Amino acid sequence: MATELKNVLWVDDEIDQLGSHIIFLEQKGYKITKATNGDDAISLVGKNNFDLVLLDEMMPGKDGLTTLEEIKRISPNLPVIMVTKSEEERLMEQAIGEKISFYITKPVNPSQILSVAKKILEEKSIREKHVVKQYIEQFNQLKGKLNFPLAAKDWIDIHHQLCQWDLELENFREPSLIETHQGLKKECNLEFGKFIEREYPLWLRSKERPDLSVDVVPKFLQPVLLENKPTFFFILDCMRLDQWLAVEGILNEYFNIKKEFYFSILPTATPYSRNAIFSGLFPDELAQKFPEVWKSDDENEHSRNRYERQLLDAQLKRLGVALKSEAKYAKILDISEGESIAKKISSFMNVPLFSLVFNFLDILSHGRSESEILIEIAPDEAAFRSLMKSWFNHSALLDILKYLSTQDCNVVFTTDHGSVLGTRANLAYGKRDTSPHLRYKYGDNLNTDPKGAILIKNPKDYRLPFFGLATTYLLAKEDYYFVYPTKFHEYEKEFKNTFQHGGISMEEMILPVAILKPKKR
Repeated sequence: MATELKNVLWVDDEIDQLGSHIIFLEQKGYKITKATNGDDAISLVGKNNFDLVLLDEMMPGKDGLTTLEEIKRISPNLPVIMVTKSEEERLMEQAIGEKISFYITKPVNPSQILSVAKKILEEKSIREKHVVKQYIEQFNQLKGKLNFPLAAKDWIDIHHQLCQWDLELENFREPSLIETHQGLKKECNLEFGKFIEREYPLWLRSKERPDLSVDVVPKFLQPVLLENKPTFFFILDCMRLDQWLAVEGILNEYFNIKKEFYFSILPTATPYSRNAIFSGLFPDELAQKFPEVWKSDDENEHSRNRYERQLLDAQLKRLGVALKSEAKYAKILDISEGESIAKKISSFMNVPLFSLVFNFLDILSHGRSESEILIEIAPDEAAFRSLMKSWFNHSALLDILKYLSTQDCNVVFTTDHGSVLGTRANLAYGKRDTSPHLRYKYGDNLNTDPKGAILIKNPKDYRLPFFGLATTYLLAKEDYYFVYPTKFHEYEKEFKNTFQHGGISMEEMILPVAILKPKKR
């Protein structure tokens, strides 16, 4: 199949002297239309569809910059390469301000023009070919790793690579490649579930374990506090690693970022994972030392996170961290609360530690399952990630971070747990007073289909609290969610393709924690 010729308009008052250049480009698959002045060029752009314009900056009559401005009015997205004899910085800045695609100085050679044209017109297709080749190589490497025993750090590396590929592949939206990638992630999560079922109880009885939720403050926050600078501790509830990677590039402009990882404790739900961060205690210890935390409404998981400020104060005291003055804490549940904090953030620069919990993603995850409009806007993980990035770009959170990037302070940014897109229902059996959550449950004498879940008969093995002599827990694995036998198909349909958390998956458990240092300006 013949390659379609690329239509290029070359505008230069000395175009007749560029015959060899034009022949060279035509041999490389470019169809060249010539113009000797700005007026002719503008007329041609109005009547024809060009893929690229080569525009001389110095021409009699209408100069290149004026011509560029009028071309952009007619066709704002038409790529333009400015060609000039001048290397004056002012002219370069003016041309860039007019949204040129590239800027080259005379004398130009044919290979130089070909290189720039290829970059502008064929970069995507060239990159797609390279990405496919690169992905196949990494796909085979990752598949191979699954055949050998893996440690916690290996799973972090695997999940990190998969998340990076999530972002890379969304730029191309090649269905077959995305389907292959989803299959690989599903296979990895299957093996990850087996790994966690085998290793997690051992971690809880050993000092030789990966960093968990209970280690976030002593491992990542405490060393920063010892620098005696104002420190801001952000927790973006329910943020997955792929979502962090989507916004990390935005923050790179303002901060030097050191990224670390940790594993959420189980269940990967706010009352457990976030309380573990703020308290430094496993759930069974928390229930013993702070019993009031568990005397809250079972239906509302956030009601068990009302004591985060007090839990963090108690943990810092145990760690021997003496702050110069009282730490501050804020939980941002809506736009107005975030904007209020952003407006007065400068007043907190004398505070040694300010902890801020942003609940937007968690609210969005739950809201999506109840809103047909949100499901339509964000039907899959890539769309949900894009929605999250759009929110972040226009959020009070980013406004706060931008301000902090201009100050002599430290920022620790993390999350408490991730989420997973539930696609398969798994039967659960229990009494009416069993907790209602879709990815984890606790209650008396629970049972489940072991295909997609773990049944915890002895909560001590998982450092979980008892609520009675017969307390058991269920944790969903991979992308399963729990449905009771009663009205099974009705609820299976209702909750299919909704984002949930509380169970065992790489997306829920393997989490980023970033130390942000403002760039010197």
